[in-house]
Amino acid sequence: MNFTRRNLLMIAAVAGIVAGPAAAYAEGALNVGSYPNNPPFEYKAESGQFEGFEVDIVTEAAKRIGMTVNIEGYDFQPLFAATSSSRIDVAISSITITKERLGSQSFTQPYYDSDMGVAAKTDGAVKKLADLKGKIVGVLSGSTGEKWAKENQEAQGFAEVKGYNTQQEVLLDLAAGRVDGVVSDIPGMQYAFTKMQGLAVVDSIKTGEQYGLMMTKDHPLLDKINDALTEMKKDGTLNTIHKKWFGVDAPAGSSTVTEAPLPKA
Repeated sequence: MNFTRRNLLMIAAVAGIVAGPAAAYAEGALNVGSYPNNPPFEYKAESGQFEGFEVDIVTEAAKRIGMTVNIEGYDFQPLFAATSSSRIDVAISSITITKERLGSQSFTQPYYDSDMGVAAKTDGAVKKLADLKGKIVGVLSGSTGEKWAKENQEAQGFAEVKGYNTQQEVLLDLAAGRVDGVVSDIPGMQYAFTKMQGLAVVDSIKTGEQYGLMMTKDHPLLDKINDALTEMKKDGTLNTIHKKWFGVDAPAGSSTVTEAPLPKA
């Protein structure tokens, strides 16, 4: 991108013109935002390149519509502002499709099913969700885990719901005893605990969550990317990617292998 183009984009941004997706399409590169520490879904490798389950998904989907990807790192919460302002076209980071989010964002069809869980120290007093009554609960700010914890704080009797900018920070505070439990997506925590000793998912919270690619509202490439995901489900590519990162085939009937329509608000 040359100096003149940078200035034109800056002027467009100030004027409120939605230039991000059009510019990305013209240049043949899909601009993707990703939380850099969420293995196995996405993480930044020692090489400086992003790798992971969702990285492979968005890269393959872009390839099928004749595009490449340019992936930049973001904390989780700023991803929503980045798509809304068109700084990026797509966000990946185990982002759950919700009615609330569909009011300001667009999502592709889902490609992964997940529930939330409660994590705690293996040698601690918290063995199930009910044990967090009167305790401090850690959550990732902006996540559905935070939303659930705050909505259920009174009913569950949590003393405090404490938000963190990164998953690593909240899990480190759990290990250090600064929070008593963590509410978050099960797959990401289970993967983290293969590296972190003394922590475990001790209970599950059935939520029926599904992850999709989050895009700028009514992005001009939404249908094409969604069609690419449909093709990837039909020809087994998504299942192959699942097996690569999770070591097993995707469950029969799961959103990883089952075609679905575009989510609507």
